[in-house]
Amino acid sequence: MSDFDARADSARLDAVAVGSAVEDRIYGLTNLPEPDGGAFVRDEATATGGVAANVAAALAELGRETGVVSRVGDDEAADRILADLRERGIDARRVRRGDPGERTTYSMILRDPDGERMIVNGGEAVPNLRLSADDRDYVRRAGLAFTSAYAPDPVVSDLVNAKKRGERFPPLVFDLSGPLSELEDRATRPETLDALLPVCDCFVANAVSARSYLGEGPRGAIETLRERSVRRAAVTRGTEGALLLTEDDEILEIPAFAVETADTTGAGDAFTAGLLHEWLLGERPPREAGRFAAAAAALNCTAETARGGLPTESEVRAFLDSR
Repeated sequence: MSDFDARADSARLDAVAVGSAVEDRIYGLTNLPEPDGGAFVRDEATATGGVAANVAAALAELGRETGVVSRVGDDEAADRILADLRERGIDARRVRRGDPGERTTYSMILRDPDGERMIVNGGEAVPNLRLSADDRDYVRRAGLAFTSAYAPDPVVSDLVNAKKRGERFPPLVFDLSGPLSELEDRATRPETLDALLPVCDCFVANAVSARSYLGEGPRGAIETLRERSVRRAAVTRGTEGALLLTEDDEILEIPAFAVETADTTGAGDAFTAGLLHEWLLGERPPREAGRFAAAAAALNCTAETARGGLPTESEVRAFLDSR
């Protein structure tokens, strides 16, 4: 299929996610080691992950037509990532393969028996991602654009500049998915975040990443985002739920749902997808959308890996009806 056909097809997409599509290497440890300490691997697994690809996968499970713009390596991990996206009905034609010898980006997820985690990233494919003119057209024609702090800074800057120029551009959603110390020299820079806030249609962060950027806890971070002209925002707080900033400058508390947890990996991405499905794409009231997002995150935690428990829309509604 030609680039023209691929661009035309994106007009039918509800959302395009730009950024990371990676391999997750998951290690269940006896303990999370202290500095100079050690641990033993009790079990290990390989799965597909990455914030952008996870959000696209969650939206697809909820019934949305989605596409991904990313870069994978020249290896077998790339084959697995592309096959998984296609099996989920996600448009992966703008996921480019890297140069010979280029490694697919990966996340080493180290998990102790209580579910506490450490994540270490490597591989150059995603940091090498840059947007072409065709990529920008593809994003522009979708109903919503999503990206995260794990996308390279030139990519996020490209999207921000498109919004600032007043071009025809869909609502832009950004997830500050990691603390600034983790992003340094490989992903979104603080000055790009500053430029993004006024043009971002929904800003998502967790308690750790919000504090690293704004120097505040969740409520202070939400209030600061409101002062800096952010239209909508969400700060997640794990088992304490989330805070939403609405278009009416209201701050809402959204409680989390208690479930029997198998794995919290990808819970934040499932929450984001649920929020986009209901709030930005579905135009539902923010409190209702927040409860839907919290339920989607909870259900994803009931199975292993970042996408193991992704629910359908009917499963989320049945869960909410039972509460």
